[in-house]
Amino acid sequence: MSSLDIFTGETIGTAVLILLGGGVCAAVTLKRSKAFNAGWVAITFGWGFAVLTGAYISAGLSGAHLNPAVTVGLAIKGATPWGDLPVYFAGQLLGAMIGALLVWATYAGQFRDHLTSAEAAGQKSANPGQVHGVFFTSPEIRNSVQNLVTEVIATVVLVLAILTQSTIPGVSADSPKGPGVLGAMITAFVVVGIGLSLGGPTGYAINPVRDLGPRIVHALLPLPNKGGSDWGYAWIPVVGPLLGGAIAGGIYQLAFA
Repeated sequence: MSSLDIFTGETIGTAVLILLGGGVCAAVTLKRSKAFNAGWVAITFGWGFAVLTGAYISAGLSGAHLNPAVTVGLAIKGATPWGDLPVYFAGQLLGAMIGALLVWATYAGQFRDHLTSAEAAGQKSANPGQVHGVFFTSPEIRNSVQNLVTEVIATVVLVLAILTQSTIPGVSADSPKGPGVLGAMITAFVVVGIGLSLGGPTGYAINPVRDLGPRIVHALLPLPNKGGSDWGYAWIPVVGPLLGGAIAGGIYQLAFA
């Protein structure tokens, strides 16, 4: 794969991932959406299908990492050259920002109504925290150590499940053409399982650019009453998944290589 293929594939695939993943969060959160209050199960399956779609689209170009933690794990495994990491990371971050912008464009009217309707009704102000989850994750209990550990554990599960696909006959995450149909489906269902089982404490970023890219976009968008972008917490969904990806790579080398 050329650097251009990697960058293009990761940009497009991650943009689709964030568009559909952030889109389901917007659909469930924003009051004038037909899916309003559909709940956590809808969000977890929405993110799983987002992973599936992004992986299918980008696999032939970049191998469909879509996540710096996955890229780090594959590099430790020896399946991705370390010199390619900056290209993967750049495409993933740009794609995440593009995806977040597309979510905003799709739901622009709903964002505006949701964030201004409280004031129109004579209440003090809208609650910006209600829309933060469309763009970035936040913990239910703010404890840096616990939040970091949660993200590490959840990401280890994700990345180890991806790395060990090569031990299943006919399935490999290491192919230049990506994980293939079965591998992408396995990964998508793993993401759903993580959301249902481990997503409650922090919102399961498990992907640094899934959180950082949309957080940057949130900070720049002209949304009324949007509140701050919670930069004090922002390092946890970046560092935690990167640590988790590295640990998963180490576990693979010790137990499976």
